[in-house]
Amino acid sequence: MDPLETYRRSLTEFTDRVDQVGPDQWSDPTPCPDWNVRALVNHVVGEDWWSVALLAGRTIDEVGDRYDGDLLGADPAAAAREAAAQAELAFAHPGALERTVALSAGPTPADEYLHQLLAEHLIHGWDLAVAIGVDPRLDPAVVAECARWFDGHIGDYQRDRLVSPQVDVEARADGQDRLVAAFGRDPDWAP
Repeated sequence: MDPLETYRRSLTEFTDRVDQVGPDQWSDPTPCPDWNVRALVNHVVGEDWWSVALLAGRTIDEVGDRYDGDLLGADPAAAAREAAAQAELAFAHPGALERTVALSAGPTPADEYLHQLLAEHLIHGWDLAVAIGVDPRLDPAVVAECARWFDGHIGDYQRDRLVSPQVDVEARADGQDRLVAAFGRDPDWAP
């Protein structure tokens, strides 16, 4: 599958789940122990805005603290949709995937950054779904692409403590449960 299309699907799944958050669920816990629902959504919205700036050629120093704090305002779902739409436009811009972006880890090919953000939306979309009690099934094609990419990066993510230790799952676990577990989540997590 085309990487940009896979990324678009991950954006859509995430924002669709944000639309399902009930007004009384924003302070509910998530599988990310330090984040409630609002903090998790705010984090992903921040990542979307960062991608717009970085793909435009800005450096981390140039962006500074622009995306610190609350990015959701009074309408978190609208804020998430707007940030996702702008991120999608940034990646779809002609030549965007041939660029190099200045990440905290150093210069990174934009197509690699695209996969990082695909994983960000996919896994945090699962986090959000289980936190608010909606169907956590993810697009199987997106899961497969993310798993293919993450297989080559899991050691780096674990070494740099970007994910919790992998959770053991049964041998018959499906691709989604194996991927969620590789990112340090218990596929059976519930609030």
